[in-house]
Amino acid sequence: MAEAVLAKGDQAVLAARRTEPLDELTARYPQAALAVALDVTDESAREHAISAVLERFRQVDVLANIAGRGSLGAAEEFSPAQLREQMEVNFFAAVELTRALLPTMRAQGSGHILNLTSIGGLVAVGGFGPYCASKFALEGWSEALHDEVKPLGIHVTIVEPGAFRTEFAGDKNMRPAVQIAAYRPVLEPIEKYLYGSHGKQPGDPHKAALAMIAAVGSDDPPLRLLLGADAIGLWEKKSGAMSQEFARWRNIGMGTAFDGVEVLLVGG
Repeated sequence: MAEAVLAKGDQAVLAARRTEPLDELTARYPQAALAVALDVTDESAREHAISAVLERFRQVDVLANIAGRGSLGAAEEFSPAQLREQMEVNFFAAVELTRALLPTMRAQGSGHILNLTSIGGLVAVGGFGPYCASKFALEGWSEALHDEVKPLGIHVTIVEPGAFRTEFAGDKNMRPAVQIAAYRPVLEPIEKYLYGSHGKQPGDPHKAALAMIAAVGSDDPPLRLLLGADAIGLWEKKSGAMSQEFARWRNIGMGTAFDGVEVLLVGG
């Protein structure tokens, strides 16, 4: 994402726990690129990074919350600490970094927040419970935020990729604390698919970056941006099944109000 932004001629702040891997890129764009050390789960590190950015560039036009971590295992197999770590990295870190920058964007009267969730933020599959929970949470929070900040000139886009060629399926993917034999028939095919696809995923990260840049540059940016034929296919399959299920149970659901009351829709 940073490479695409810089190649386009814009300025970019590259935030990472270790800045050494960013040296080559910042050396190529010494005036336009700034590397800052940032553990997104650390409040003081977030504050320091934002201060450094505003001192250098004075404003932030786009916040891209891309940091995250995957996990694969049965819901019962993860420790409580692992569940909390998953939420800290994938949900709370993005939320708090956004909240820390919102005063700046409100003062500007402009800004765009890109929250990278996943197709796993819309479709949950067995084996990805903790991961999908964190992404579902970020989806709901982002959708509400979208309504709150749009009148202030700030846009929110939720980016929902499928399988892209990143480190998601590599060693950084969280393994559960224990393995329970009862879940192996469900999990083994998923593990074979995920870990066997590492480095061979169909999605091109560069093309994903260009798609996000296009969304930011649009006069009518989307609330949701699905990336990849696999993501789009999964959502179409789920949304179709949901519509059919809702239709089957619609009359039961519609009949739950007190007799004679007016039903009001809030939001939307």
